[in-house]
Amino acid sequence: MIGGSDSDTELAEIRPWPAASPSITIEERLGRIEAARRLVAAHGADALLVGAGLSLSYFTGIGWGMIERLVAMVLMPRGRPVIICPAFEQGSLEAILALDVDLRLWDEHESPSDLVAQVLREGHASRLAVDPTLPFGMAERLRSAAPSASIVDASPIIDGCLAIKSSAELALMRQAKQMTLEVQRRAARILVPGIRASEVVRFIDQAHKAIGSAGSTFCIVQFGASTAFPHGLPQDDVLAEGDMVLIDTGCAVEGYNSDITRSYVFGAPDDEQRVFWEIERQAQLAAFDVVRPGISCEAIDAAARAVLERHGLGPDYRLPGLPHRTGHGIGMAIHESPYLVRGDATPLAPGMCFSNEPMIVVPGHFGIRLEDHFHVTEDGAAWFTEPSPAIDRPFA
Repeated sequence: MIGGSDSDTELAEIRPWPAASPSITIEERLGRIEAARRLVAAHGADALLVGAGLSLSYFTGIGWGMIERLVAMVLMPRGRPVIICPAFEQGSLEAILALDVDLRLWDEHESPSDLVAQVLREGHASRLAVDPTLPFGMAERLRSAAPSASIVDASPIIDGCLAIKSSAELALMRQAKQMTLEVQRRAARILVPGIRASEVVRFIDQAHKAIGSAGSTFCIVQFGASTAFPHGLPQDDVLAEGDMVLIDTGCAVEGYNSDITRSYVFGAPDDEQRVFWEIERQAQLAAFDVVRPGISCEAIDAAARAVLERHGLGPDYRLPGLPHRTGHGIGMAIHESPYLVRGDATPLAPGMCFSNEPMIVVPGHFGIRLEDHFHVTEDGAAWFTEPSPAIDRPFA
């Protein structure tokens, strides 16, 4: 249902998610570390350095953001992972640390890069794979501290681990996405003529909190002509009868993200809106239908674009048509490698997770983006959330 309710009513009806998915276990994190070790060896490196941020959280559960002080894990072929940490943060770190690690501390006047170099010397490591998210300055200081070691990009190693989700990760992602879809349903119900986009953004954040997350990780609400801009305009849209509505939002559960977009019309859709909405639905389903292990990421993008071109849209990124890639990987980051775009020849494998969002932009009129996510299975793909069946029935 679109409209017919209000924020207070909808918020009062929301209950915390009834069946929370289990957290990632220590055993699973240890398995991730061993998988990383195998990839380090396969890529000809002797050690891996993982900086603070999502990657460190993935391997160790340490939820530490990247700042100017080096906090990192150094992983050697054998032995306990080494954690480099400022000495004054030891208590805070140990309060959240669940793994058995070799903790190496540095005081404020000391160089953490020297500690890393020492670990490399102890392990006779001459080739260090470095987290690509590590700031350039930190990487250069590592190079200076360990001049005999060559520094290489750890993207194939870290991305190789992150890209394949376990059953526990899939469950957390499924919960996050289904929570956001429920919030999307309720957001549609509060729409009335004259409501501002900012009011809907505020409601969605409150609803995400009420349903059991920390709130929206992001939220885009667009009405009317601004929907023709994929991420909106710097204005607070006011809803009118007949406007296209585009809402793109997400939350996180145990660090795993949702990212769901719905497009529909407030009021009765006109013929043009119906035609383009149906083409968008066909493109999204075409992208899903070609998914199977072994097919390249770029083939998914090509399948969506082929539908648009049959209807005279595009080609490539020309408008009216699809101005961006068909989808992105998702997990602990909202956007992560690999990507469903021409030029990304990464073969799909079971456990990979992607958005499917081949947006159509009609300049000066509106844009339509239907975004649901899928994970690759042994013989195809499975949706996390049911796609929209019709423009006047956007929620299955």
